[in-house]
Amino acid sequence: MRSGTRRHPGGGRPLALGLTGLALAILSLPQVASAVAAGLGETPRRALDLPRLAALAGQHGFLAGIGFGLVALIGLAGGILATRAFAAPLRGAIDGLAAGAQAVPPVVIVALALPVLGFGFPPTLLAMVAYGIMPVLRGTVGGLGGVSRDASDAARAMGMNPVQILLRVELPLAAPVIVDSLRTALVLAVATAALGALAGASTLGTPIVAGLQNQNTVPMLQGAAATASLAFLGDAALLVLAGRLRRSSVCP
Repeated sequence: MRSGTRRHPGGGRPLALGLTGLALAILSLPQVASAVAAGLGETPRRALDLPRLAALAGQHGFLAGIGFGLVALIGLAGGILATRAFAAPLRGAIDGLAAGAQAVPPVVIVALALPVLGFGFPPTLLAMVAYGIMPVLRGTVGGLGGVSRDASDAARAMGMNPVQILLRVELPLAAPVIVDSLRTALVLAVATAALGALAGASTLGTPIVAGLQNQNTVPMLQGAAATASLAFLGDAALLVLAGRLRRSSVCP
């Protein structure tokens, strides 16, 4: 059998992650969450109705998607810049800046940004970007750094310019590693979006905060389960993409 057709050993992971995400989505349903709370010895109280839960999930996904897109764009651009010969002196500064941003907890960033950016999405987006850039930056640097020099030299010998080599050779070969780093960034974005509730943004963190304030376990359980469901389903989708890119990058 040719090496390019070998089955990847982690081929069952996307299915497991997807099924876990679906199970968590079911757990977030009002009737199921109420039953689980009762099974835990809690007196079931008013649950979040399904239309409201779906609306919050949509807003949560929208916010997390914007944050993830910004993280991907900035992280990829920073990683590409750090691996260019002309920017070698800046690599330490780029890595240090990203590491420093991730060192500050997202809830602190949200709190500090409120007086400047106001309530709602903006402070949460800032926290997502600051907290998520490091994995993508390092994944991009590691992926591009692992590209064989022979492949770049061959492309250069064929007459490709540096931009063509980057787009046609380096990025495609580094794509599996980069996508793996994007998986981490996506999970961080989904988790950080829940903190948007502290800044007044309507996300799946809203029922968690309300449940804490009212000592109502049911909406807390719904919000937490739905948030985890989005993270698992998104991770499964990116894992499938990483697997396809990995297989396509293996020469037959």
